[in-house]
Amino acid sequence: MDQERQSEELNRRNAAFDNRLRPSDFGGFVGQRKIRERLELAVQAAKDRGESLDHVLFSGPPGLGKTTLSYILGEAMGVSVKTTSGPVITKPGDLAGLLTSLEPGDIVFIDEIHRMAKTVEEYLYSAMEDYAIDIMIDQGPNARSVRLELPRFTLVGATTRIGLIAAPLRARFGLVNRLSYYEPADLAEIVTRSAAKLGVDIDAEGAAEIARRARGTPRIANNLLRRVRDYAQVKAGNFITGDVAKESLGLLEIDPHGLDEMDRRILETVCAKFGGGPVGLSTIAVSVGEEPDTIEEAYEPFLIMEGYLERTPKGRVATPLAWTTLGIGR
Repeated sequence: MDQERQSEELNRRNAAFDNRLRPSDFGGFVGQRKIRERLELAVQAAKDRGESLDHVLFSGPPGLGKTTLSYILGEAMGVSVKTTSGPVITKPGDLAGLLTSLEPGDIVFIDEIHRMAKTVEEYLYSAMEDYAIDIMIDQGPNARSVRLELPRFTLVGATTRIGLIAAPLRARFGLVNRLSYYEPADLAEIVTRSAAKLGVDIDAEGAAEIARRARGTPRIANNLLRRVRDYAQVKAGNFITGDVAKESLGLLEIDPHGLDEMDRRILETVCAKFGGGPVGLSTIAVSVGEEPDTIEEAYEPFLIMEGYLERTPKGRVATPLAWTTLGIGR
């Protein structure tokens, strides 16, 4: 129980930290330019017509801004955002309770929507299209269906695995947006803005150094900034330079390529233990002591995007870049 409470407290603190750095409008949101422009246009059009915004689906790896954009939409439309997650909604009654409490135009944000129970997901179809939901009351001979009328609302879904969303649900979203990894220049701008909010001085080289090692992800960039800030506060007069960033990130075992300890363990397993592959995901997971799903969702996308690993029908294969980066001879 102590470990559970500590984990909950850590999650609460991380969420508070993220909220502190999260932009509140489109003007403060850096990156994803085309998506931002599409959303601004949709918001303006909906407001001009006096209608609620069309349903929106965000997909992409964790930490790219799906939740942030959802709250920005609420701010731009001038409505409340009710937040929940797919695994939390286990019964149709949970969904009905959430939807019937809405005011006209409100936004319902469902994170990890692909993990919603299928029985609950089917109730969303009529809610999204007809703004009504049918609930069964009682059982057996006394069972009857009650239709609940809903205010017009906007459903915003976020998923890291869009392929797991059923086609009928996906088709009901009017705006489908896939967020991509960020360029280092955008991440450096995010780090600079976040440092100002945290009250720590940082120069261009310090921001660029953090950005280069952030794996194209704003959440990781902000988390690294928090650790570098601690180092700078204790050892560098609360000023982050390029050298200060390098020294502090070195302590975290994050190399100039953005590879952390687990990344290197995965690459070393494929290269050193299995001759560069092909090797199966489950074998890699056992070798590094991590769950296969975690490797596939949290580590592999970056390693593949940067050209260290390849997926083949027979398994994972290390590229020449992986051998060179590790300094291991073939």
